[in-house]
Amino acid sequence: MERIIEIEKMKIENEYENSLRPKTWNDYIGQDKIKKNLQVFIEASKRRNESLDHVLFFGPPGLGKTTLAYLIATEMSANIKMTAAPMIEKSGDLAAILTNLQEGDVLFIDEIHRLSPAIEEVLYPAMEDFRLDIIIGSGPAAQTIKIDLPRFTLIGATTRAGMISSPLRDRFGMHFRLQFYSQNELGRIIQKASLKLNFACKEDAAQEMAKRCRGTPRIALRLLKRVRDFAQIHNEEFISKERAKYGLDELGVDEQGFDEMDIKFLRILLEAKGRPVGLSTISASLSEDEGTVEDVIEPYLIATGYIERTARGRIATVKSYELFKLSPMNMGLFKDADER
Repeated sequence: MERIIEIEKMKIENEYENSLRPKTWNDYIGQDKIKKNLQVFIEASKRRNESLDHVLFFGPPGLGKTTLAYLIATEMSANIKMTAAPMIEKSGDLAAILTNLQEGDVLFIDEIHRLSPAIEEVLYPAMEDFRLDIIIGSGPAAQTIKIDLPRFTLIGATTRAGMISSPLRDRFGMHFRLQFYSQNELGRIIQKASLKLNFACKEDAAQEMAKRCRGTPRIALRLLKRVRDFAQIHNEEFISKERAKYGLDELGVDEQGFDEMDIKFLRILLEAKGRPVGLSTISASLSEDEGTVEDVIEPYLIATGYIERTARGRIATVKSYELFKLSPMNMGLFKDADER
């Protein structure tokens, strides 16, 4: 029961945060290809009066995987139960979750790559045959009890698709990789969110924030709230471009969307003078764990062409040298970078 209560708490999450989530496909900006395909598959499932096939979303954090899960549940007129893989410690935890599902429910498991092999074994028959196999006892006296489950849709989300085992990955009927958002899409997201916050944001101010939020809606919304604070403390009725620039500069977010950690990361690579730098070395230098470096810091730097990931380590690209006004042939020190 404690596990079910935790799931319900996750479903409610933070009402203030959920108020900014899109409630319909028309409200959801970006990921057009994924939206188009999902709408087809959902409509086909509804016409057959079947539950939607299992869905796997993967990509960097903050791109809308959880929001898409909510939208799928809404479109299927289904209840959604939410949990995260680290919360499922024993097979009994998963069994409790599955046996409390109703026909047509959506089960969302975040960080699904962190499920243990033992938990995955319990999940396989549940996904394929909607059946739960429970072993009671041990040795010669062990018995297997089969429990039929209602037909449900499992939606898995992960930032590290490569860490999902092949048997689990193959049991998802649909795989979708979420991409970083364009500046125009992020500007529209920011303006829509500002209306929900009852604090208008000028279009040029929204674009200023959009180009500094690393292609990620979650970061865009976070920056919007903080810039709104700067505007309100100066008794302004809306967010102007000047106030947006001021607030973002105060937050230490530069015009590329880089913060202090990104700059440190790039400097580590540049100081290596073209030699690859290993993940463990970078992690130690930044005082961050390797997972954070790989999942949070690196994806945007790779996507925008500032670094390359090789078999021997990470290297800075010409774009990084240009950012710090350094020559790849003659690096020098970071004097010029500090003056930028």
